[in-house]
Amino acid sequence: MRIEHDLLGELEIEDNAYYGIHTVRALQNFHITGIPIHKELVEALVTIKKAAAITNRNIKSLDENVAEAIILACDEILAGAFRDQFVVDCMQGGAGTSANMNVNEVIANRAIEHLGGKKGDYHLIHPLDHVNMHQSTNDVFPTAVRIAAIRLLKPVTESFANLQTALQEKEEAFSRIIKAGRTQLQDAVPVTLGQEFGAWAQAISRDRWRLYKAEERLRQVNIGGTAIGTGLNAPRSYIFTMIERLRDLTGISLARTDYMMDPTQNCDVFVEVSGLLKTAAVNLSKIANDLRLLSSGPYTGIGEITLPPVQAGSSIMPGKINPVIPEAVNQAAFQIMANDMAITLAAMSGQLELNAFLPVLSKNLFEALDILKNILPLFTERCIEGIVANADVCRQNLDNSTVMLTALTNYIGYDKATEAALLLKETGKSIKEIIIENNWMDEKLLDDLLRPERLTSPSSNKEGK
Repeated sequence: MRIEHDLLGELEIEDNAYYGIHTVRALQNFHITGIPIHKELVEALVTIKKAAAITNRNIKSLDENVAEAIILACDEILAGAFRDQFVVDCMQGGAGTSANMNVNEVIANRAIEHLGGKKGDYHLIHPLDHVNMHQSTNDVFPTAVRIAAIRLLKPVTESFANLQTALQEKEEAFSRIIKAGRTQLQDAVPVTLGQEFGAWAQAISRDRWRLYKAEERLRQVNIGGTAIGTGLNAPRSYIFTMIERLRDLTGISLARTDYMMDPTQNCDVFVEVSGLLKTAAVNLSKIANDLRLLSSGPYTGIGEITLPPVQAGSSIMPGKINPVIPEAVNQAAFQIMANDMAITLAAMSGQLELNAFLPVLSKNLFEALDILKNILPLFTERCIEGIVANADVCRQNLDNSTVMLTALTNYIGYDKATEAALLLKETGKSIKEIIIENNWMDEKLLDDLLRPERLTSPSSNKEGK
């Protein structure tokens, strides 16, 4: 054991622990979720520390040997080492101070070893005086959250692109399968199964584009603003070169905000991004609901499509297959919407020069991004790509309904079309049989009007009337 001190006194620290007294205090205070800070947030924080060490070395604020030891420790962590040392809970008081201190201490103690010292020899390298030089949690943590969110957004937008492609492929494959369209769950007008998939693809396309553009909102960072955005204790040379180092290390086109107090205290950008995630979740849930309806039964429901079977559906009903992937999509969407509410509440609860609730905001933002990153490939690969159209069922449902009558109202009038609908129910005859028997239309014209391409496009309207 080793002894470390802070303003509250001293504590014993395990010899093999790279974190120090500030992290132990956080472990004592914030055993809340049992979930440590997100790995992308750890990487972003460590990257900032590396950039700061390089910058401070270059402006002659940090001894070169100390800087090199810090940089080496950061590189080891970024390569995957010491990840078990980042132990503070993702939900914590202090606006992220505990997370920042955890990172400072791990880097410092590993860097000390590179200089030949033992963990806790802070006279060699100090977590605050050296690793945290010219920084504050209040500019480091918001900047790290933005970097982590940008990195998590990229696979999400790629997965939306894959989902869009899968839907468009089904749109093409099912383009000749005509079926009954439904409004308010009641028979309405003819549509092709491909058109239904095409409409879903359009919604996903919008989500993809919105999330791709969302990165622009996150690129503006307040690094160099220190405590409240005024840059206190940070030299101008540090402030203006730190952003260049971060761009180089992250590969992200980050920009120093013109007014650093703004992102230090205001979190509306995160609410905006979360709102876009919620919008995407709404579209995903709606598509999942539609798939569950269209595949329902399959013998006593709509049954116009068959979803790929991925597991047995019941412990008591043999042969039952449930739409478990769409159900999982629904539940993922519910959670993302709930996360958005937590993010909204956290953002609106900031006070004066700082928002103390960025930890819970970031936890919910990262969780929403992770959920989307995981659910989208499942939805695409284990559901959409394997959907089979039941063309005979689609045609049977169409023939047994009144949906084709709407295409004929411009020719026989609304009243005769209504009479035909009643006769359909009373006699069980087809629409064509009823129309021909009553001499309401020439058979050749009727056949032409009931062609799929006429029934599912504006050309079905009687021209000139």
